[in-house]
Amino acid sequence: MYVRFTIGLLFATCTLTAVAEDQHNSLTAEEKAAGWQLLFDGEWPEQWRNFKKDHISEGWTVEEGTLVRKERRAGDLITKDQFGAFEMVLDYNISKGGNSGLMYHVTEEARTPWQTGPEIQIQDNIDGHDPQKAGWMYALYPAEVDTTNPPGEWNTIRILITPEKCVHWMNGTKYCEYVKGSDDWNARVAKTKFKKYPKFGVPTRGHICLQDHGNLVSFRNIKIRPID
Repeated sequence: MYVRFTIGLLFATCTLTAVAEDQHNSLTAEEKAAGWQLLFDGEWPEQWRNFKKDHISEGWTVEEGTLVRKERRAGDLITKDQFGAFEMVLDYNISKGGNSGLMYHVTEEARTPWQTGPEIQIQDNIDGHDPQKAGWMYALYPAEVDTTNPPGEWNTIRILITPEKCVHWMNGTKYCEYVKGSDDWNARVAKTKFKKYPKFGVPTRGHICLQDHGNLVSFRNIKIRPID
């Protein structure tokens, strides 16, 4: 029942991501009523910490209302809270040739976040070196289109993660759909590097992660709506 409700609410609120410049990192009355929460207020990422740390490294900074991975050895960021089923949206601006990622259901049982949490790829699709393109479910579910804006411009990722259905959108265009943990999912995992990691894709609840891949990347309008 809640999946149908979720999809309906998703499309009912999809226009809320297009906000005026002076309204970034904020929630409208409609979003608050729908249960959305801010994960970054534009001033400091109080709801985040480094993976397996209790603090945020100096490699992450806030500039003009954006969360920026700027310096070397910034480290992966994870939310202090954990989430199971949810809807999430964020804007990213990747540097030329840059690479990053958005992961979910990350736990700290493994050496790195990507050994437990599936990754939505973030990169410069023009000059990036990874064959996995922005918005794809990394190594598992590609998209047949590319609606990304070039480096220096903002892109919006929206994801819906539930036990029944997971969906990715890039700048309003649906990219892929899958069921995490399904037979199809498991068969695809078995053909990738992730098969070496027994915890990959197994947790049904965990942290959200912003990946440090060694490149300059900025984030804003990071919002989540937990689903009971």
